[in-house]
Amino acid sequence: MKNLESLIKTYNDFPKKGIAFKDILGIIQDIEVFRELILKMSSSKIIKSSDAIISIEARGFIFGSAISLQASKPMLVARKPGKLPGELIKGNYFLEYGKSSLSIQKESLEKFSSYAIVDDLLATGGTIECVADLIRKSGKDVCGLVTVVELMELEGRSRFNFPVESMLCI
Repeated sequence: MKNLESLIKTYNDFPKKGIAFKDILGIIQDIEVFRELILKMSSSKIIKSSDAIISIEARGFIFGSAISLQASKPMLVARKPGKLPGELIKGNYFLEYGKSSLSIQKESLEKFSSYAIVDDLLATGGTIECVADLIRKSGKDVCGLVTVVELMELEGRSRFNFPVESMLCI
């Protein structure tokens, strides 16, 4: 597989001054790299040990849906405010540049016992911690996180008491 890092662009001062935004979309534009990456992520122990995958809006959906298909696991979604119908469970989180919330359809969580969280990038860990808290508050288990990129200097994984598998640590 090509060097994943060479396919990631950094945009300084986006979305706010002082933030170095890592754009991973180059990875999905290289179909051979994307295919190999999905095969590797799909074979993760975390994915294999889960009943279902829960991916985080928006870029996490790209990887989560491909992993779901490859691993033959159902996928649920954690979405930003106002994007999901039905009865929801909601949680707030902070990121490097603001505050937001995520929602999961309560009914979808009732079907499975354990979840692998999938996202594109682990930075400070706020969004992932929010999703993990929602899963646990529903009486379900978090098997771990599978992510494409982890920004090591931000130490996001230190917030979790579950396994983290990152395909690229920078």
